[in-house]
Amino acid sequence: VQLQASGGGLVQAGGSLRLSCAASGHTFSNYAMGWFRQAPGKEREFVAAIRWHDDNTFYADSVKGRFTIYGNSAENTVHLQMDSLKSEDTAVYSCVIRTRKRARQPDMTHSYDYDYWGQGTQVTVSS
Repeated sequence: VQLQASGGGLVQAGGSLRLSCAASGHTFSNYAMGWFRQAPGKEREFVAAIRWHDDNTFYADSVKGRFTIYGNSAENTVHLQMDSLKSEDTAVYSCVIRTRKRARQPDMTHSYDYDYWGQGTQVTVSS
């Protein structure tokens, strides 16, 4: 499975960006997609995810009310609309996908419950 992300860039604080991700390859099993980010000198952190069977969405507290995740499971695409961006949103954003069932209830916010990662796209918010 390959994940191709796009849409990153440089934006002023308060502005908006939309990230997009498309999965290709053996994507016949697609249970969830989402985004993680990593800022320089910081650990990777969960941003948002969508679970396809019930269309439930999940967000980190830091982005709730500002970011919206949506997508199309049949097309294996996911988007992240980012509004009211802050300087602390500056990071490399990576798209993820879960293609394997778990024996237990998956944790939507943890990296170990995703099977493939994209290379990432840089988002820089200037203050």
